[in-house]
Amino acid sequence: MIGTGIFENKVLITRAKEEDLDSVYYIEKLCFKNPYPIQLLLFYYRIFPEGFRIARIDNKIVGYIIFIIEKNEIGHIISLAVHPNYRRRKIGYKLISSAIKFLKMLDIKTIKLEVRVSNIPAINLYEKIGFKKIRILKKYYKDGEDGYQMIYRL
Repeated sequence: MIGTGIFENKVLITRAKEEDLDSVYYIEKLCFKNPYPIQLLLFYYRIFPEGFRIARIDNKIVGYIIFIIEKNEIGHIISLAVHPNYRRRKIGYKLISSAIKFLKMLDIKTIKLEVRVSNIPAINLYEKIGFKKIRILKKYYKDGEDGYQMIYRL
């Protein structure tokens, strides 16, 4: 039935296109105290476009993940964000799952990420997926906050 919202909220995860970066940057600014500049987002897109994924609902970009491969053996999640109005809908989980699936196909055995020690919702999500805290990164963030480095083994 049209207009009932049956297909509303269906999340589609795809590779980003360069024209998606303005929407990604908007979400970046909403979600982070010190957002990455758009030039850095473009840099990550250009060096590894396969690792730049977006989540769409009803053709609107509502989240993204950026990941790269370091030294041909370690996946590194650079950034993950979901628009505040779309949180708690498993979008972050779906984005991370997409990255893990892709990295697994490339025979990557380890994935790492960094997260603020105060970002309890993100830490809970990462731990639910299977990431483990391996160390505290003292004053890792620009504002002096510590971070955790977390690892996921495939």
